[in-house]
Amino acid sequence: MYLLAAAYAALSVPLWALQYAGWLPGANVFWHAHEMLFGYAFAVIAGFLLTAVRNWTGLGTPAGAPLAVIALLWLTARALALYSLPAAAFADAAFAVAVAWGIGRPLVLSRNRNAFFIAIVLALGAASIVFLVYPRPALGLGLDVVLLVMTVVAGRVIPGFTNNAIPGAGARRIQWIEYGAVGSVLFLLLFDLANLEKAAAVAALGAAALHAARLVLWAPWKTRSRPILWVLHLSYAWIVVHLALRGLAAFDLAPASLATHALTVGAIGGLTLGMMTRTARGHTARPLTSGRAEVAAYVLVQLAAAVRVFLPLLLPSAYMIAVVLSAMLWSAAFAVFVVVYYPILTRPRFDGQPG
Repeated sequence: MYLLAAAYAALSVPLWALQYAGWLPGANVFWHAHEMLFGYAFAVIAGFLLTAVRNWTGLGTPAGAPLAVIALLWLTARALALYSLPAAAFADAAFAVAVAWGIGRPLVLSRNRNAFFIAIVLALGAASIVFLVYPRPALGLGLDVVLLVMTVVAGRVIPGFTNNAIPGAGARRIQWIEYGAVGSVLFLLLFDLANLEKAAAVAALGAAALHAARLVLWAPWKTRSRPILWVLHLSYAWIVVHLALRGLAAFDLAPASLATHALTVGAIGGLTLGMMTRTARGHTARPLTSGRAEVAAYVLVQLAAAVRVFLPLLLPSAYMIAVVLSAMLWSAAFAVFVVVYYPILTRPRFDGQPG
């Protein structure tokens, strides 16, 4: 799923940018929004969960033919999306049900605390269907769900990764801030569900402060010599930028599209790329280090976010340039991942254990 998602990210975004710029026919803003959320992001989440649930529960998740069917459902949805978003949405729903089944059985049998991920996967599948009738609300809710996933997973792994790799780093988790950060995203999701725009804006501004405090406690400055760590910290900072811009946008103090892309390019792009490299190395029994290729990919995706968000903010007349340049930087980042990690993810683990 990681390879499929990354290859799709590398190919689809520059295609969209060239269409949007008018250099190719067929620009469709809804196709771009749908595919980045329900195509790219959903694939990474599925790949992560299908691997992680095995570790969390000690029970098997789909492999072999069942896993191939799940991947085929995702591929079918992407192919259908080129011709019909409604057909793709129903294929995405089938993909969601298949992933929920794949992770649900071991989570339920083991009574694992992570069983809520079953509901999250199904919610993404449902949002893809709702997108057909109410595209903008469904997109907002889908992004809120992905934001919730990142908030929960990052809080569990980033401080631990930091302390394990850097003795004396002192990354901390204060309970009320952790609960507040997760709770603020839940409130944001509920306000969006109820279409309470101003309440959602206030919630976003409050959430920005909580997530900023959370990140500071994780000692991000201690990771500057460890790219495989700083990419996670820096990408998490884009969540703060997103929430702040989203709150300001509701009061016409910032463009709403920039808030969206701070989340999608900066946070989702950066965190998924960082987690894909780390978990791919960990689950193939390789050292948790990053070489020049990984560092190049990390820098490229961060530059893509900075160009997409800050260039239009500082120089509105350069909006089209920002879109195209950001797309090319993004594409290069994920192309690097595909080239470097294809041999890693298509070979057995070094130690002979299940991947």
